[in-house]
Amino acid sequence: MGRRSFLKTAALATLGTTLSAPYVMRAEGPSKLKIAIIGAGGKGKSDADNMKGEDIVAICDADDRRCEALRKELPNVPYYRDYRVLLEKVKDLDGVVVSTPDHHHALAAMLAIERGLHAYVQKPLVRTVWEARQLREAANKYGVASQMGNQGYSNEGTRQAAE
Repeated sequence: MGRRSFLKTAALATLGTTLSAPYVMRAEGPSKLKIAIIGAGGKGKSDADNMKGEDIVAICDADDRRCEALRKELPNVPYYRDYRVLLEKVKDLDGVVVSTPDHHHALAAMLAIERGLHAYVQKPLVRTVWEARQLREAANKYGVASQMGNQGYSNEGTRQAAE
């Protein structure tokens, strides 16, 4: 794509967003997303804190001690030690936040995506190029959104700027 084509496309996209904003802002907003936190200790705890505006319906961590703080904050939310069990048992989910140790990111995300769930996955998203391609193909096949965690682009200020 040439520079002129890029600038024209960007200008049209900006114009469309600007013109549609008043109509979008007046529409009734969606209900809260039903989210499962997979990997609830360490980074998963801070990811869960950032998801408090949504409906956290399940927590998963293999280490009871690492997720103790989040479990105390959300005592009525079911807790699982194995994300495979969580994904089998919890049927009413919109998406997952995957903050497990790095070597489980792709597997946990793939299992969620194959169930039609949106996935926010901490970095690194995958270990290999093959895993990245498999996740992309699955997300396209199941029609879900996925994002690799990069806090610089996932915070409230950036969302407000985009709006």
